[in-house]
Amino acid sequence: MTDLCYDDVEEALRDSVRALLTTHAPWQRILARVDGGEAYDPALWARLVGELGVAGLPVPEEHGGAGVGFREVAVVLEELGRAVAPVPFLGSAVLATRALLACGETGLLGRLAAGRCVATLVVPFGTAPGARPDPVAVSTGPALTGRVAGVVDALPADVLLVPAGDGLYAVDARGPGVRRTPVVSLDVTRPLADVGFADAPARRIAAGASATEAVTDALTAGAALLASEQVGVAQRGLDLAVAHVRTRHQFGRPVGSFQAVKHRLADVWVAVSQSRAVARYAADCLATGDPDTALAASLAQAYCGTVATTAAEVCVQAHGGLGFTWEHPAHLLLKRARSAAVAFGAADRHRAVLADLADLPAPPPGAPRP
Repeated sequence: MTDLCYDDVEEALRDSVRALLTTHAPWQRILARVDGGEAYDPALWARLVGELGVAGLPVPEEHGGAGVGFREVAVVLEELGRAVAPVPFLGSAVLATRALLACGETGLLGRLAAGRCVATLVVPFGTAPGARPDPVAVSTGPALTGRVAGVVDALPADVLLVPAGDGLYAVDARGPGVRRTPVVSLDVTRPLADVGFADAPARRIAAGASATEAVTDALTAGAALLASEQVGVAQRGLDLAVAHVRTRHQFGRPVGSFQAVKHRLADVWVAVSQSRAVARYAADCLATGDPDTALAASLAQAYCGTVATTAAEVCVQAHGGLGFTWEHPAHLLLKRARSAAVAFGAADRHRAVLADLADLPAPPPGAPRP
């Protein structure tokens, strides 16, 4: 079995990403951007791509990437989750890149790896692997017409990868017939958008089984790697909670010295440690092309989203009244955790997938939930 521990290269990458985010994306700056109505940070994205080359990590060297793998991508996502960084890494470096790798579209891959453009897969953010929503119609030309709701990272995208009919199409996001409408999103650091097409010119990059496989691969990669971001959110929530209860005094002693508080945080620590193992397994399966990748992705989303939400909630609770204020970063973690928990299929859906893979019979109608 592959060693799931972080190797020296992954730890060095983590240190570099964390250092850049600490300098250029402290939570105070993120809150200031949110207050100013700026959802994304293009300057931060340019630094991540230009200085660290994060967009090209999974892209082969012959196409301008680093040619490493998705384990390294998972490490970056942990740090982006920890910082709640407002950058389009998930949509561009994970969803779009994985789809392009699957269908062999090398021209766009090079542009994404070099940071010359941002792309995303135009499906609702809640779409689970294996599902194929098809609200977009194709006419001769080809041109696309239709509307897709709740697309992640559509606002900063230059290229939209659109499943339509029996194909996968590349569309200029700023071209004629394309409209992107921001929607009110729970996570203000990762807003969603409705994308509309009205006879929008498109270029087919895959057809038939190849297109279906590309979309499925992209959604599976999204589910598998989002777990690593959720681990980063959970760990940051736990770290903030522990730091606060160590210094906050009540009744003449640190809050963290009370047994109930210690037990609660110990439970979260155990859950976060377990979720890290689950997320690492999913990332490793994706990186090595393991046949259990789909199972690992569902396992990760069945567990890690709940852990991240719990850790963020405990962070808010541990801070008391301070944790409910806009000026504290706890709400950023909670909103990222809550919105990610329903991305690529909610936990219940993934538990059903796991049950099916394990040949577990469905409960009889009306049976109580465990």
